[in-house]
Amino acid sequence: MNVTLWIVAGLLAFAFALVGLMKVAKPKEELADGGMPWAADFSSGAVKAIGAVEVLAAIGLVLPALLDTATILVPLAATGLAVTMVGAAVVHARRKENSAIGLNVVLLALAVFVAWGRFGPHSF
Repeated sequence: MNVTLWIVAGLLAFAFALVGLMKVAKPKEELADGGMPWAADFSSGAVKAIGAVEVLAAIGLVLPALLDTATILVPLAATGLAVTMVGAAVVHARRKENSAIGLNVVLLALAVFVAWGRFGPHSF
């Protein structure tokens, strides 16, 4: 189970680091014209803040465990990402972007799995 948790945490970290860095690096107009139309409803600062939170959570999913320091940050990061995905699903539901909600639910489930495993029976 430990290996599965590592794999899931690594995949989540990779996905959120990429998407988060994109939100931080690109202007919101470019994101809104691309695959993130929701960005048009938010300020540029809010989009960048969401991206920064995602990048920090991605780091928190793997770095503390790799360094064997403050390992409680791993399940906390996973919990934060789960909350972020609930918020994302709400935004997509309000905008009637139903196709995006499925991905939010999958990422939510993976983040909850990591949080459950690292808070509970497979903590460090």
